[in-house]
Amino acid sequence: MINQRLFDWYNIDTQKNLSIKTRCPKPFDTLLIDKFGSCYLCECTSWLPQSVGNLQLQEIEDILHSNSAKMLRESIRDGSYRYCNDKQCSWLLYSRTGEVWNEELPVTEIKNIKLAIDDSCNLRCPSCRNKQIFVTSGTHFKARIKIVNKIIKFLKTLDHSALVHIGSDGDPFASLVYRYFMREAADIKNLNFSFQTNGLLLKQMYNRTKKIWDRTKKIGVSIDGATKETYEKLRLGGSYEKILENLSFLKEKKKEHNFKFYLHFVVQKDNYHEMIKIIELAEKYDVDNVCLNKIEDWNTYKNFKEIDVTDVEHQEHQKYLEEFKKVKNKSKELKKEKKNMLIETPTLKKNIYLVE
Repeated sequence: MINQRLFDWYNIDTQKNLSIKTRCPKPFDTLLIDKFGSCYLCECTSWLPQSVGNLQLQEIEDILHSNSAKMLRESIRDGSYRYCNDKQCSWLLYSRTGEVWNEELPVTEIKNIKLAIDDSCNLRCPSCRNKQIFVTSGTHFKARIKIVNKIIKFLKTLDHSALVHIGSDGDPFASLVYRYFMREAADIKNLNFSFQTNGLLLKQMYNRTKKIWDRTKKIGVSIDGATKETYEKLRLGGSYEKILENLSFLKEKKKEHNFKFYLHFVVQKDNYHEMIKIIELAEKYDVDNVCLNKIEDWNTYKNFKEIDVTDVEHQEHQKYLEEFKKVKNKSKELKKEKKNMLIETPTLKKNIYLVE
């Protein structure tokens, strides 16, 4: 049932009643699966941290109808949102509810499957990990392949369309687990795909994954530097020349496959001065959305406060605010010019949604 210690750790008051009239659809249509097989009814485990089951022990259908799943959905039905993290969820924090939520009770039908089942990656970014992680064999690899097989089994039973998001923990094109999933899922009807990737292997892996590109709705590329010096410092193991080559490749493939192209930029001490430059880089490569997010503490730094320039106590915070003001002005400029690119800042201290 409910793991109260887990909610306490996230500082979530499970006795609260937010009295929200509209209904978040995520616990009814979204399933996130992590590398341990734990399943969650939200797009982010820190927003709704209670697992509703585990794929190593259960089938997905049983997990979706578990008592824990029913309890979490009930907290949405009654409007209390008691188990939701209202201190971190960007939908709750930034009043994005009006865009997609309504007062009708959502139908329980999984339409979004988010896979975070393998943290293998060809980079070792300091914001994410202290060493390179690459699982290619052994017990952990076999366990993750078994998880994939159960996911494939479930996807084959769907009689409605669903979007499968791959990545955000490791790189989908570097990971052997994700490559296996893509091969197995390529011919399943009713599936569409989205990817979160560091982008370095897109061109190289294109022919091997081509079958799913026509059903790809979104590709997000994480790029934390707009210059060679910053990029190669923050994306350890990456090549600035190679990422530009792959951004150019994506620009061309976007015309052929008609997917949305996102750039993700984690704002921190070493790159906040390049927020404007990353927007200008995005314009060059016909990017649809630029997402600027504050750095999160994954326990990879000895002193995280030195890195988090969005913290009001940081010695460079005022300079950061000056740069952020430039981002806001750039947003107004893009809107005035009727450009289609959207700049999003869902987790920064001040939020802007100015370009539509």
